[in-house]
Amino acid sequence: MDESQLQKRAQEQPQPVRTGKPTAEADLRASDADRDRIADILREALAEGRLDSSEHSERLDQVYAAKTMGELEPLVRDLPVGRTTAPAPAPAARGGYHYAPDPSGENPNLVGILGGAERKGRWRVGHRITAVAIMGGVEIDLTEATFTSPELVIHCTAIMGGVSVKLPENVTLRGGGVVGIMGGSDVKAFEAPDADAPVVRIDGFAFWGGVEAKAKRGKKVKDWTKKNLES
Repeated sequence: MDESQLQKRAQEQPQPVRTGKPTAEADLRASDADRDRIADILREALAEGRLDSSEHSERLDQVYAAKTMGELEPLVRDLPVGRTTAPAPAPAARGGYHYAPDPSGENPNLVGILGGAERKGRWRVGHRITAVAIMGGVEIDLTEATFTSPELVIHCTAIMGGVSVKLPENVTLRGGGVVGIMGGSDVKAFEAPDADAPVVRIDGFAFWGGVEAKAKRGKKVKDWTKKNLES
């Protein structure tokens, strides 16, 4: 094969497809870490009095519903964000609560299909739990857990089954995020006396099933102390 034939074959090879302009940052899909970063900024703003509780709750709902970065950034555009964007080398402490770094906590996926699944006892819970109950049940007991993140989201799916969540009585519980179709939720929402207490948010879906969350009398959230860090 001579040189002219080699050049002709090279020209016939498929060329890379050009996709045009790169995706704008605002159009990028948001990750769980992005949502958590914005949620941290909002919690700081609440603690400093820059937002009241209703504004904080409304914006937090929008954070966890956001799909893109362009939906997240406007939620903190009017807030100072410099201090919260950089990770702190030590555990964050606010009020009477001390939180460990996120990686130290568990973010379990609990699945009960034609059976049951549970997580209880003394354990370190992270920032997210996913519970799926299909013709079965899932029990989540946080009454003896150590909270390693200021906010915990429990995403529930109950199809002809049920998800039950038990909590310490001095954390904040927020519900209203469970969609019920021939099913429903019984989330007994309450606000902790301390604004810096951990926040537990319940959301998800119930079809011919149910989601229940309530506090257990006499159980208090465990503080994350230096002793815990060294254990």
